[in-house]
Amino acid sequence: MSGSGEFERLVEIMARLRAPGGCPWDRAQSREDLKPYLVEETYEVLDAIDQGDAAMLREELGDVLLQVVFHAQIASEEGAFTIEEVCRGINEKLVRRHPHVFGEMKADTPEQVLQNWEAIKKEEKAEKNGEAAPVSVLSGVPKVLPALLKAYRLQQKASRVGFDWEERRQVEEKVREEWAELNEAVAEGDKAHVREELGDFLFALVNLARFLEVDPEDGLQQANAKFARRFQAIEREAEVRGRDIHGMTLDEMDELWELVKQRERADSPKLPFGGSR
Repeated sequence: MSGSGEFERLVEIMARLRAPGGCPWDRAQSREDLKPYLVEETYEVLDAIDQGDAAMLREELGDVLLQVVFHAQIASEEGAFTIEEVCRGINEKLVRRHPHVFGEMKADTPEQVLQNWEAIKKEEKAEKNGEAAPVSVLSGVPKVLPALLKAYRLQQKASRVGFDWEERRQVEEKVREEWAELNEAVAEGDKAHVREELGDFLFALVNLARFLEVDPEDGLQQANAKFARRFQAIEREAEVRGRDIHGMTLDEMDELWELVKQRERADSPKLPFGGSR
């Protein structure tokens, strides 16, 4: 395949780094040690996508690939599995779960593909666990996912078996209903009830995001970045005016906030690689 030579070179470099006489740091790492790096590198890939920077994306994907090879090298040293087995496993899974491409099954829409994928996945897990161990439709959603993303994935999986609203209007009504219940809980002053109703409200908002075909995790990440960017611009503007932001009133900061927003709207060109500011 294209680039297979470079992949083999990466595997060989990793093996040498971990071998006696290799890199002391690389040799000292365990699976547990590497967990934070895998998470960090994944988020840097997402950042590169958001920035629309193809060169940065290429580099960050390489860093993620390094983590895969690193973990596989440790497993190989332990006699657990090799990088070849990792590749073979995903290759076989892709062929098995795409019978509409590699077999006789038909799937003309993305929705049909996902339904088939979930059905095949459920059959695989039943075979692996034994017929006596039922497999939930919700299986496969990692427990460690951020709550917002986890809600999105749970709703997606339930939707694929028909457990879903029929139209967006119904979801919007549910959001309003949960908002009203949250306000009632706030009025009662019961903290536990407020927490429960706030969770229900957020879950309903995630459902609305799904019907709007927007990833809520991505949307919130962008909102976070926008807030940080604008607040830091306020700090710079205050400094230019010889003011200390700690001594400014809310009205004064709001005035600078609006100024920053106007400047951004006046200067918001499209970025390369499909991104936008």
